[in-house]
Amino acid sequence: MPKMKTKSSAKKRFKISATGKVIGGQAGKQHGMIKRTKKFIRNARGTTALSEPDAKIIKGFMPYDR
Repeated sequence: MPKMKTKSSAKKRFKISATGKVIGGQAGKQHGMIKRTKKFIRNARGTTALSEPDAKIIKGFMPYDR
C-alpha cells in the first residue's frame, strides 16, 4: 500500500492546534493596504482559526497531523 502524502503547500501555511482546529494566516493582507481601513488592518494581525468547512478541506491535505 503506498503512503499517503501531505500537501507541501498546506504544511507550510497551516498548523493544527491541540484541540484539532486549523490555524492559518488572516486573509486579505497581501496587498492593497491603502484601501483597507485602519480597523481592518488592526483586527487582521496574526493568525486565526479557520471555519469548519475550510478546516475540513485542509485536514484532508494533511492526513498525518490529526
